[in-house]
Amino acid sequence: MLTPRQLKEQLKHTLDTTDFPSLGRKYEGKVRDNYTQGSKRIIITTDRISAFDRVLCTLPFKGQVLNQMAVFWFEKTKHIVKNHLIDSPDPNVSVVHECKPFPVEFVVRGYITGVTSTSAWTNYAKGVRNLCGNILPDGLKKNQKFDKPILTPSTKAEHGAHDENISREDIIKHKLMSQEDFDIVREISFKLFETGQKIAAKHGIILVDTKYEFGTLDGEIVLMDEIHTPDSSRFWFADTYGQLFSAGKEQRKIDKEYVRTWLADHGFKGEGNVPQIPDEIKIEAARRYIEAYELITGQKFNAEVENINKRIERNLKNKGYL
Repeated sequence: MLTPRQLKEQLKHTLDTTDFPSLGRKYEGKVRDNYTQGSKRIIITTDRISAFDRVLCTLPFKGQVLNQMAVFWFEKTKHIVKNHLIDSPDPNVSVVHECKPFPVEFVVRGYITGVTSTSAWTNYAKGVRNLCGNILPDGLKKNQKFDKPILTPSTKAEHGAHDENISREDIIKHKLMSQEDFDIVREISFKLFETGQKIAAKHGIILVDTKYEFGTLDGEIVLMDEIHTPDSSRFWFADTYGQLFSAGKEQRKIDKEYVRTWLADHGFKGEGNVPQIPDEIKIEAARRYIEAYELITGQKFNAEVENINKRIERNLKNKGYL
């Protein structure tokens, strides 16, 4: 684990944006800079963090954590579904097949929790009992485990807009996906989630919920974007879950819910100006991202305090991408 001092020093070198015109046409997402060149896409995962569909700031080494965790999980789940990964020439970079994405995110939830407008708990607390076609009973408590995981798809919002929950029926009605494709992807999503939960459990971690993105490549359904990272998923510690749940207390988190909760406590849930996030919150959030990587993968997180942009440029040149 990197020291707080190293994380503080890296605040001066976080990767906020990239500029590599020779890589191809650039599209900037909330967290990733995408460069398209023919049938390939080069994805550079920056250190930007988003919450409530807004880009907030940068966190030390966050991009490396996300990219390396995604690579880890793509390898662990390729027996379930093909993914778009070709190569990872740098800790922050993935080279992938250019796919045709479905305009829907597949959110699988094992527990009722969350603070965003699309979260299961936020909707349930407002009285919603039919969540994307899932009929929820009365009397559930925050952070309670569902009898079995549920799927709550959402639309994929444009940059700066908000995702919205959507049902299977509406997805098919609005021709966002065919019925056949949706049902296939739904089953794949549950299998991915089950595998993720089992691997995380071996390390004393609960995979609470997550989102998956899929597309097609040469007519075949493939997994895209990221999988089981602290950005796309919630993780809790298993050893204290029961005690904290019984006491009605919040769970110990190792994901970006820590930042979401801090923002919500300071009156921000996506509207208005983003509060200034103190360095100590950024450092603690970065520590949690790195902790998630080490706990879940069982691997040491190797990184140095350095200019990430220059390292990426060097590695891309060495691998023949620049």
